Formats: sequence, C-alpha cells, structure tokens
Amino acid sequence: MKAVINGEIRDYQTVWMEDDVVCLINQLLLPHRFEIYRSRGYMETADAIKNMIVRGAPAIGATASYGMAQAILEYDSEFNGFKAYLDEVREFFHQTRPTAYDLFHAVEHIYNKVIESSDIKDARQKATKESRRYAEESAAMCRRIGEIGEDLLENGMNILTHCNAGALACVDYGTALSPLRMAHYNKKKMHVYVDETRPRMQGSRLTAWELLQEGIDYSIIADNAAGYFMSKGEIDLVIIGADRIALNGDVVNKIGSYEKAVVARENNIPFYVAAPHSTIDFKCKSGKDIKIEERNREEVLGMLGFDRERKEVRKIRTSPGGSNARNPAFDVTPSEYITGIVTEEGIYKPDKIKKLRDNIRSILS
Repeated sequence: MKAVINGEIRDYQTVWMEDDVVCLINQLLLPHRFEIYRSRGYMETADAIKNMIVRGAPAIGATASYGMAQAILEYDSEFNGFKAYLDEVREFFHQTRPTAYDLFHAVEHIYNKVIESSDIKDARQKATKESRRYAEESAAMCRRIGEIGEDLLENGMNILTHCNAGALACVDYGTALSPLRMAHYNKKKMHVYVDETRPRMQGSRLTAWELLQEGIDYSIIADNAAGYFMSKGEIDLVIIGADRIALNGDVVNKIGSYEKAVVARENNIPFYVAAPHSTIDFKCKSGKDIKIEERNREEVLGMLGFDRERKEVRKIRTSPGGSNARNPAFDVTPSEYITGIVTEEGIYKPDKIKKLRDNIRSILS
C-alpha cells in the first residue's frame, strides 16, 4: 500500500511482525495521523483487534495469526500443559470480534499447525513460520482478487463502495479496492463514490485516505445519499468487501451494505462482493446463522473528529444526554441481491459458493 508520509512515498503493509513484536498501522488515528502501533504481547494484540486499532476481516485474520505466534513464543511452562494453554489462547482470540470469519480461519490454521508439535521449540518455529506465511498468502490472494476483478471495471466508470475494504482492511491491496487499484495502475479512469459509513466513518476516514494516496478520483457522500446518485444514473457498479460469507452466498458486511444492495437492484446496477476464500464460512448454511456483533452505543451517540487547535483526535457528543442507541456493526445481504462474488479463484455467482469450496479442497489436496 502506498502512503505519502512527510512528502515521501513509502510502501507499507497493514500488519507485519518484527521478531516477537506485531506492528500495525493505527487505524484509530487515520486520516489525521499516521502512526505504527507496536504490540509486544499476545494480549495486547488481541486488544488491538477488539479496540479496532486494526479492522477488516483479512487484516484481523493476519493479526490474529501473529498474535497466536506471540502467545506460543511467550509460553514458558512444562510442555505437558501446552495444549491446555493453546486452547485458552484460541478461545481468547475468538472472543475479540465474533463476526469476522477470517479471525477464526487464521486462529484455527495456526492452532492446527502447532498442536502436534514434538516440543515447545518445535511449536515456536512452526508458529513463527506459519503466521508469516499466512499473512503473505493473504496479501497474495487480495492481489489476485484485484487482477480478476479489474475486468469488471470499464474506463470512465463511476463506482460506489461502502466502508473500507482496501489495503487497510487486509495485509495489502484490499478486497473491494484491489480491482480499483489494478485498474488505476493500468491507466483506467474512474470516479469512486465513498460512503462515509457511520458510525465509525470508515469510508470517509480510511477509504478516502487510501484513494488519496493512490491518486484515484473520489467523492465522499453521506450514507443516505447513495440512492440519490443511483437513481440519477451516476453510479455504474457497486463493490464492497465482506466480513463473513455463508455457504448459500449470503454476505455479512458493514452495517448499511444491505440497503445499498436493495437500492442497486432497484436501479439495475451490478452489485459485487470481493473477498478471499478465508472469509467464507463453508460450515455456515445461511446469513441467519451468523452472530452479528453489536458494539457500544456511544459510537452512535457521538463522533470522533480532529481538533485543529489542539491537534488531536477528540470525541464530541451529537445527541441529547440520556439518549439510548442501538449499534449493530454488520448486516446480512441476502444472496439474491448479489451479482457476483470476486475471489482469488474467480468470480462466482452466490449460489455457486459450494463449487468454490470443492475447488479449494482440490487445490489443498
């Protein structure tokens, strides 16, 4: 991912590991400050996931894989207690963000790689190697999504995206933004409509920041303005990411995604979802079976913003004192509203996810 820091163009990944320290771009501070958050222990890494210093399903997955490695590096007791310890750590990470499936996929991947280790040294070596490999493969899958999805984008298109499914939501490249990046690199012109994405403003804060770094033309719009622009014929295609996809093609993504899908179909606009296979929960039959995280009501009752005088990020209250609020973090878009799901293995109709599962099994075998 390109980032312009103090006038210098640099290349960053969202998450990486240096020795036993997990390094993260602190997404709570963007777009006003660019800082690297360094987590020196697995509990701190889990807190970074829970508190959304890092967010986005693939990025959460890679961070959790590194966190599992940290936990294994930290273990200093007798090896006969290792499995019980690992079980506790696994459940600890499961509790951080209950909806994003990549987290569970990553934790189980590391767990299964180390559980049969011969001793703690063997476990540490495997955990370190596998966590780095997991992150590298995640980035490669997102790049491939971009290469495949670029074919959907014609020169001069107007594209709507919701929330942030860019490099900040992944290790690199992004999911929904990866095809846009590839199209931009290949000199295609486009204009991106960026939903602000209340309540955490991940569109206006993060997606806009990424597009600005790349030099891609964009406009931030209010969440409730998307239908207006669709009805005026100013949007040609909608593409979003996903936090979990069920076997029937139902998609869980940031709250507000369902509304965009309904309005897109009403206006005959293609609606695509971009995600790696690690986001697909092949054991989950439909979106009805997915637990939706409900976050703190304070996120709805106020807003974060940058105080130019104090030069700091501050929270302000926008609602009457004593107000109640509900704050589901995600919603379910039924498969019938989705034109296609862009994966690293190709573009699939939602009702063909089972075929993708079979293809993945064939590759792994």
